[in-house]
Amino acid sequence: QRDAKGQYLFDLLCHHLNLLEKDYFGIRFVDPDKQRHWLEFTKSVVKQMRAQPPFTMCFRVKFYPTDPAALKEEITRYLVFLQIKRDLYHGRLLCKTSDAALLAAYILQAEIGDYDPGKHPEGYSSKFQFFPKHSEKLERKIAEIHKSELSGQTPATSELNFLRKAQTLETYGVDPHPCKDVSGNAAFLAFTPFGFVVLQGNKRVHFIKWNEVTKMKFEGKTFYLYVSQKEEKKIVLTYFAPTPEACKHLWKCGIENQAFYKLEKSSQVRTVSSSNLFFKGSRFRYSGRVAKEVMESSAKIKREPPEIHRSGTPRGCPPCRGHSGATGNVPRRGESAELAGWERLESLRDSAHSTPVRSASHGDAFAGPGRSGRAENSERVAVIADESYSPADSVLPTPVAEHSLELMLLSRQANGAPCSIEEEKESEAGTPAAEAEGELRALCPGAGGLGPAQAQQVNKFLLSVLRLLLVTVGLLFVLLLLLIVLTESDLDTAFFRDIRQTPEFEQFHYQYFCPLRRWFACKLRAVVNLLIDT
Repeated sequence: QRDAKGQYLFDLLCHHLNLLEKDYFGIRFVDPDKQRHWLEFTKSVVKQMRAQPPFTMCFRVKFYPTDPAALKEEITRYLVFLQIKRDLYHGRLLCKTSDAALLAAYILQAEIGDYDPGKHPEGYSSKFQFFPKHSEKLERKIAEIHKSELSGQTPATSELNFLRKAQTLETYGVDPHPCKDVSGNAAFLAFTPFGFVVLQGNKRVHFIKWNEVTKMKFEGKTFYLYVSQKEEKKIVLTYFAPTPEACKHLWKCGIENQAFYKLEKSSQVRTVSSSNLFFKGSRFRYSGRVAKEVMESSAKIKREPPEIHRSGTPRGCPPCRGHSGATGNVPRRGESAELAGWERLESLRDSAHSTPVRSASHGDAFAGPGRSGRAENSERVAVIADESYSPADSVLPTPVAEHSLELMLLSRQANGAPCSIEEEKESEAGTPAAEAEGELRALCPGAGGLGPAQAQQVNKFLLSVLRLLLVTVGLLFVLLLLLIVLTESDLDTAFFRDIRQTPEFEQFHYQYFCPLRRWFACKLRAVVNLLIDT
């Protein structure tokens, strides 16, 4: 319905998926300007959309669990498993080659089960889309691990081992925001379960724990992060987003992640302003539960585990083609997004792809959750890859217009090409393969967009003018009250006495205020007499 809130839509989707541990997930969409947004649950769905219906949204992980293996229900672990597979594919989760082979082998074991010589001929691992591109050497390594080390593991066990391994990687939970530093160098900012991360070039230049972040704010395209540490003075990190909307999205993501992972109770959540002045800037408040409350609530879940339908997805039949949707209230693996993988392996360093995946020094990579300190505090620099960190550079852009969307997908399927999503630079919305196994199309009849960009700029200008007028009127009213107290009251405090004894105040009182008061009293008596006569 036109007035349906985001919470109603999210609850409807979670009911369809039979999902109870839903606080880790969210719905994301992209506007016509290619800017990503999280659907706010306290606001109307239609009012958040700038495009024309039907609206395309994506269900995905919003807050990565600190320990995904500790999730209570298998359905929740399965959905997080699907999300991390996509993170591998789009270059957000980096690892060295040996870890890559192990993760891919876990996926293979979950997809097809134990190795069977009669069913799995030589090169069988190459028929699955673990990565957009990879070497035959890596394929052989994947098959070797699958044959010799994973025999007997059920799909649920393989997915659990996959999560345990992925959680140990230094870029687990990274959802990068492209920015530039004060020197104009490209950087990626990200919020993880353990803190704030900055990736620049092939290095991690900052890792700041959540309890060290004291404040976040933005002005236009500029994002400020205030940091306080015991051993150091307070510092301010400054970065520049591509657009004001991207900067606001970055700020809101930071506010939500800090509240979710840092606070003990949701009652501690406060409304945050992007500016020090109460009449300027944006105000935002995280409306969900925090991580500790979610874990406590999950521990109380007592029900029969919901059934999960699983099916393999060979490369010749990519998951975004040939599947009409879920059966029942649980997701099918066949309707999932593209299988996990990434675009950089050591053997492909000179290829056209540009996303790094191997760490030059895995032991010296990101400081994990148990480590303290940041790169700028140490002579040792954390190197994550030989190439610049550039997620999803090799995948196709995501169409946004609803009419061109179907045409593009049909042309891709007719040519036998797999669907892919550029999530980091364009958005993840607009493809049938949704982020963490879900695509959500909400048809809202009769609901139009919010108008062109020019109209929005005019509205913002008028809103700024209105704020300025309200503040001006408020200040004048406060000054008027102070003037009345000074001239008419009998308060004899030292502050008021000093002001009354100044020559300027006495001149103002006798030359301006007293005549004005007599004129106002005369006019008031005239109005009263006129009312009495009538």
